[in-house]
Amino acid sequence: MASCGKCLSCGHVGYCDSSPNKHASAHFRAEGHPLIRSFEPGEDWRWCFVDLMIV
Repeated sequence: MASCGKCLSCGHVGYCDSSPNKHASAHFRAEGHPLIRSFEPGEDWRWCFVDLMIV
C-alpha cells in the first residue's frame, strides 16, 4: 500500500514513491522542494530527496 507524504516547503500532498506514479519524487523534480514528511496517522518520518535518506 502506498503512503502519502506532505511537502515541507509548500504543503503539497501526494503519494510517496511506493505508488506507481511516484508523485513525491515528481514533485521534487518539478518544484525543487527536497523535504517531505509522512502524512499518515501515527507516522513521523521525513525524507530528503537531495540526500536520499530519512532525516
